[in-house]
Amino acid sequence: MRVARAVTNLIEVFERLPGIGPKTAARLTYYLLHIPQTELERFSRSLVALKTETTECSRCFNVAESDPCDVCSDPERDKSVICVVEQPLDALALDRGNRFKGVYHVLHGVIDPLHNIGPDEIKIGELMSRLRQGFGEPREVILALNPNMEGEATCLYLNNQISNLKSQHPGLLGLKVTRLAHGLPVGADIEYADEVTLTRALEGRTEY
Repeated sequence: MRVARAVTNLIEVFERLPGIGPKTAARLTYYLLHIPQTELERFSRSLVALKTETTECSRCFNVAESDPCDVCSDPERDKSVICVVEQPLDALALDRGNRFKGVYHVLHGVIDPLHNIGPDEIKIGELMSRLRQGFGEPREVILALNPNMEGEATCLYLNNQISNLKSQHPGLLGLKVTRLAHGLPVGADIEYADEVTLTRALEGRTEY
């Protein structure tokens, strides 16, 4: 039986998404095919708005509606404490409990030689520039990366880079580097952790 080209095209698009296999892609496509046209148009507009109505904060590189984002522009936030995360979803997860009052820096990845991702491919240089410029007089950098091999390698690299930066800039000598405590199990993703686990991890962080 010949399947309509519009159907196969959408199935192929869904299959490119992470975690979506052929069967799930087909189910999603046929689901959308049978919903009311108004709902389908709303879905289409939301997809377009995902690009046209969002921007990247020039300070923390999080996805936002404005630049700077609402966290960086919030006068109640402690600009001297910077929490470094891998992805925007990690910042969202840490902010859910309303316990962390600092700001974020989103790397948009981790060092992963197996996939040809080095320090220059993620926002490490931008973090060093941010610390060098002394915006908010940084006193602590929290390394909140996933406790896996790539996350550990990135944390080690960041700690070395910050140590070198401190030796070159006397004003940063008081800057300390900390890591989340072991409230997060090894191999887990911050994105899926519950609020209690994340709160304990933040409160129990130790100097790197």
